Amino acid sequence: MADHLAPVDFDRPSNARVYDALMGGRDHYAADRAVLHQILELAPAAQTMAQEVRQWLVRAVRMLTDRLGVDQFLDLGSGFPTVENTHQVAQRVNPEAHVVYVDHDPVVQAHGRALLAENDYTHMVGADLLDPERTLAHPDVTAHLDFERPLGLILCAVVHHIPDFAVARAVVKAYVDALAPGSYVVLLHQYNPADGSAAAELATSLESRFATAGLDTLYRTREEIASLFTGLELLPPGLTYPHLWWPGGPRLAPLTPTNFTTLAGVARVP
Repeated sequence: MADHLAPVDFDRPSNARVYDALMGGRDHYAADRAVLHQILELAPAAQTMAQEVRQWLVRAVRMLTDRLGVDQFLDLGSGFPTVENTHQVAQRVNPEAHVVYVDHDPVVQAHGRALLAENDYTHMVGADLLDPERTLAHPDVTAHLDFERPLGLILCAVVHHIPDFAVARAVVKAYVDALAPGSYVVLLHQYNPADGSAAAELATSLESRFATAGLDTLYRTREEIASLFTGLELLPPGLTYPHLWWPGGPRLAPLTPTNFTTLAGVARVP
């Protein structure tokens, strides 16, 4: 099965490349940097928040690998597998942990394969996560992951890029249904508290700004995000802000409204 290759248009921003710019990476172009500047106009703390999201993912993957014995991961819409991503965290605990990254951006695929060329336990797959049947049947997925055993499904900052919520729920359910009991779902989603707070106003403004840039990034309600975990067993501390999900130590940086525009959780498949 050939990888799914989306056409490259460097004049249009890409979610993966904009996130790379937020993270201070180098794999982005002028159109992506233009979106970054627009984001920072509204949310000066956005780059710090991107780092906090990555730190949350590190804590979640470390817990699954170190405490719960998970030794295989499917990371959907992964973006660039750069510093402190899933494979580095998992393989620090278990050098033979298998990680399969999935992304449809051809630039991500090319850079990812180059970065992972000498890592026999980590693979980059070009596929569209919106097509679960095709993605799950991809030979590089089936060859390196055993769906008869528990695995960690990573959906970090990706579901909010699916504009139709019915489609988003169906896509998440399709992947969850393919998991063995004892698997875990690691999910983070942009959030709008819709309560008149500064965070709600920021979420509304950012959603509008992303739409103007041609990027779908939806800030959904707590109830909508919680419904993505239907049928799963949320681990403590439940669905919460990333900075409250088992922080690594006392907080030193001040909180801003940006910190309250994201919800995250880890759940077990019963």
